[in-house]
Amino acid sequence: MSLNFTSIGLWILRLLAAVIMLQTLYFKFTGAEESVYIFSQLGIEPWGRIGTGLLELVASILILYPRTTFLGAALGAGLMIGAIGTHLFSLGIVIKEDGGLLFTYALIVFVCCSLLVIVFRNEFTGFLKHLLHKITN
Repeated sequence: MSLNFTSIGLWILRLLAAVIMLQTLYFKFTGAEESVYIFSQLGIEPWGRIGTGLLELVASILILYPRTTFLGAALGAGLMIGAIGTHLFSLGIVIKEDGGLLFTYALIVFVCCSLLVIVFRNEFTGFLKHLLHKITN
């Protein structure tokens, strides 16, 4: 079994996106001060925090399973658009003197997920066609 750079690069994108999302789950699910602060500022504490954590968990699992990478990446990119948007338009880049770390993580995950969506776009469109066919029949 030989690995080429492309497969290694894709696994790096998968792992980077999934690890960042998974490592934030501890803070979301334990009600860490910074997480509670963020979701309180948005007016969606605690259900927004828990719901976002669950969606990030699902996205991470889907990204790591090769047959569903495209679906997890699309979900992850969508979640990060929400995170980036809330930073830019509501919370600010720096949260509780974190130096913009959470914003940077959101950008990294967004870029990784977006690249995965682009790479796996044929699988994604095939999945959507299959789903549409199931719904209409």
